[in-house]
Amino acid sequence: MPFGQLVLGSPGSGKSTFCDGMHQFMGAIGRQCSVINLDPANDHTDYPCALDIRSLVTLEEIMSDDRLGPNGGILYALEELEHNMEWLENGLKELGEDYVLFDCPGQVELYTHHNSLRNIFARLQKLGYRLVVVHLTDSFALTQPSLYLSNILLCLRAMLQMDLPHINVLTKIDRVHSYDPLPFNLDYYTEVQDLSYLIPSLESESPALRSQKFSRLNQAVANLVEQFALVRFEVLAVENKKSIMHLLRVIDRANGYVFGTAEGANDTVWQVAMRNESSLMEDGVDLQERWIDNKEAFDEIERKQKEEQEKLRQAQAQEAADAADPLAGTPQEVSNSGIKVVRRKA
Repeated sequence: MPFGQLVLGSPGSGKSTFCDGMHQFMGAIGRQCSVINLDPANDHTDYPCALDIRSLVTLEEIMSDDRLGPNGGILYALEELEHNMEWLENGLKELGEDYVLFDCPGQVELYTHHNSLRNIFARLQKLGYRLVVVHLTDSFALTQPSLYLSNILLCLRAMLQMDLPHINVLTKIDRVHSYDPLPFNLDYYTEVQDLSYLIPSLESESPALRSQKFSRLNQAVANLVEQFALVRFEVLAVENKKSIMHLLRVIDRANGYVFGTAEGANDTVWQVAMRNESSLMEDGVDLQERWIDNKEAFDEIERKQKEEQEKLRQAQAQEAADAADPLAGTPQEVSNSGIKVVRRKA
């Protein structure tokens, strides 16, 4: 039973960077993973691309032949893919049971109003794929209440449109400590708590938002989000192994991977951590404390832990090498012209 992640998000939210980091991490824990690029405008990927929509259709060709703009061209490309699903299905067959990451375009219309992307993944579900949407949002949105509310509405609309297990993620969380102080602790934003407390900050953002008309609209938006009670956020610093490990655990529970295929047989420290439920990054660690108040101290602790793990890995590798070659490390005498030289193998 193959599993997959549908990586969505606005331009600049870090979709390709996420796919690259997740692909590398899965390789480190022994999980076979392939990445498929579904963005016809993405002509350069940092990750190894197992399947690329640009081999079927490119944005440049569409814009030239049909005189469409970038947004219309990408919508047209996804419609073209929907009508040529055999190309995608045949490519997936060659990947076998690999875990698949789908790097999707950044146009929000594709997953809020347009049906092609939803229809494509509905077809994949019929093929047996267990999918989960990973919706990325740049954590810079936390710095302005209007950006935060608009991204919440975007996430809510995407959840209703895609109709799949859905995880919303605040990316680049390691940069938040360098922004202006937030009016509330980080868990207020990740848990999407009572948004009425945010309205005064929203009104102070712009004089236009202080009018009675906008005040009623802001309250209506807050009530709408609370009535659905669907949106919450995970956080991610893609270069932090503990952070990406925690997120992958959450994703595995969402798409059922924890009940399916086992991990590889070679036990690394990260494979052991992935199988250990109590090893989640946030257990006993406050998000505000970890990423804002004492980020440098936590970074230093994790740096020392990484060094210790590397030393342990090297020691284990040396022990394995010594066991394979019993003569390794023992002195050897080499005679030459009557001069006795003692050498040791490195």
